Amino acid sequence: MSGSRVDLKVVLLGKEYGGKTSLVERYLHDRFHGDVPYQNTIGAAFGAKKVDIGDRTVTMGIWDTAGSERYEAMSRIYYRGAKAAILCYDLTENASFERVKFWVDELLKNEENCRIYLCATKVDLVDTEENKKNRKVDYHETTDYGDSIKAKVFETSSKTGHNIKELFTSIAKDYVEDPRNNEEDVSPKSLDLQEDKTRSRGCCS
Repeated sequence: MSGSRVDLKVVLLGKEYGGKTSLVERYLHDRFHGDVPYQNTIGAAFGAKKVDIGDRTVTMGIWDTAGSERYEAMSRIYYRGAKAAILCYDLTENASFERVKFWVDELLKNEENCRIYLCATKVDLVDTEENKKNRKVDYHETTDYGDSIKAKVFETSSKTGHNIKELFTSIAKDYVEDPRNNEEDVSPKSLDLQEDKTRSRGCCS
């Protein structure tokens, strides 16, 4: 989709191995690599997708950022100007949810017009009687926190595809319904530049 105008810049943030790249892979390409480990993202990886909301088509540019703390300064470059941020955390690791709070503070300080979406990953590892003991992040804790920062919460599985389309559709719908976005966009030139910088970098976290 090189050269297409991006209407809606979406950035994924969160701790490494929190499921960001698997989420993007499932949404953009409808695939899941299972137990094959991803190479850690360096900088960011870019992808784009068109979404129809009513009679309007929205092109989302999606930036999957590095989760390692040593790349935090670089991640700030990629969330600049984002209209939506998906903050990912692994339901089997409480530390990943604590890390989300760091990114929330960053966004509230630096990108006040960026909508925040809390995205739990790996729900397939905690959703049955047999494996529910693996859950380290309480659902009600996350929804209470989401309410406090006016963020929607989605529990997803990249393995099964559960709730992933719903997450991105909600982001596009919220964008279309926000009157502040009627006149703003990301220019084709800036999209091409960003894509060229990120296309060859590794993916994943």
